[in-house]
Amino acid sequence: MKKIAIVGAGISGLYIANLFKENPNYQVTIYEKNNSIKLDNGYGIQLSTNSIQLLNKIGFNTLNEEEKFNPEKIDFYEIKQEKKICDLNISEFNSENCKYTTLKRSKLVEFLRERLSDNIIKYDHNITKIESNNKEINLTFNDDDNVICDHLIISDGVFSKCKSLISNNKINPTFNNSIAIRGNIPRDNLNDLNKKNISLFLGSGFHYVLYPLSSKNEDFNFIGILKHQLKANEINNYELFSEKPFIESIKEKLQNKVSQSILDNLNNIKCFPVFVSKDLYRPTNNIFLVGDAFFAFPPSFAQGASQSIEGASELFNNIINNTNDFYHERVKKVKMINNRSKLNQFAFHLSSPTVIFFRNIFLKLLVKNKKFLKSYLGRIYKS
Repeated sequence: MKKIAIVGAGISGLYIANLFKENPNYQVTIYEKNNSIKLDNGYGIQLSTNSIQLLNKIGFNTLNEEEKFNPEKIDFYEIKQEKKICDLNISEFNSENCKYTTLKRSKLVEFLRERLSDNIIKYDHNITKIESNNKEINLTFNDDDNVICDHLIISDGVFSKCKSLISNNKINPTFNNSIAIRGNIPRDNLNDLNKKNISLFLGSGFHYVLYPLSSKNEDFNFIGILKHQLKANEINNYELFSEKPFIESIKEKLQNKVSQSILDNLNNIKCFPVFVSKDLYRPTNNIFLVGDAFFAFPPSFAQGASQSIEGASELFNNIINNTNDFYHERVKKVKMINNRSKLNQFAFHLSSPTVIFFRNIFLKLLVKNKKFLKSYLGRIYKS
């Protein structure tokens, strides 16, 4: 029986563990540095059909429908003019049991975790050393506990410690010169929006998204991306981003970018710097990267979670079939989505009135162009 060690109990790590636990030829264990899994209660996540198709293979379609929401369209708005530009019908990519879905991130994580037996996840395991040869991989943790495995799957996020260890600290994420603002807002404060859809607001150096967290009468998720410079001593000062003065300073910058009714009623606000991957790294000797540890995208294409799931599925098939094409195939998809994410953020954050005028014209044309949508979204949404 082959031993699989997964470092990090995030979405990709939990998903691939669910796949391996059903295979009698593998023994899978997740090693998580924290004493529990962080759920980030209340914050939302978007899952396109490429990931829903894969999640359904482990029973996601049995999750209570009230805990999920299936938006019909994405409504595009221009912040400055306070008007709707156009809408994109994302339901065209749906099938009967596979639909674009929004929900609380905590609900997805709970679903993935609850399907695993308690002995699969080992908490309070902070990795300190990774040694490998052609036959086995030796892991050392903070309590000097040693684990030998046949395959190591690294899924410990954008600030992957494992990735730093195996690359001699040569591969690190880059600050994207932007701040993410998360929060929740009561749906009663969104009377002007179509609550069946995702609402995407475009502005100068800023965009934000609103969408339902479930089919129940609950709050909407708010996520905004603000172009924002940080001083060198601020970037790694994570306590700064949760301090009230910093949050209030960010809210002040949003005064002319978000309607006052939204700002005044935004709850559970959390700010954090956006870090993205700059370089790709290929490990050797049966060591693999998935999720944000493989590559972290700019947050402007809503593919982070879906690509974590899709990448984990591809890696699972690569290992059980003993093929060697995971890295090359994943890189192709990653490069395509990264380029589109950067293009989206550029287009979302335009400031020149003339350029914005032509962007809006192009948007109106593109969302109705089926050939373009099939190429731009279909290649991603159809896994």
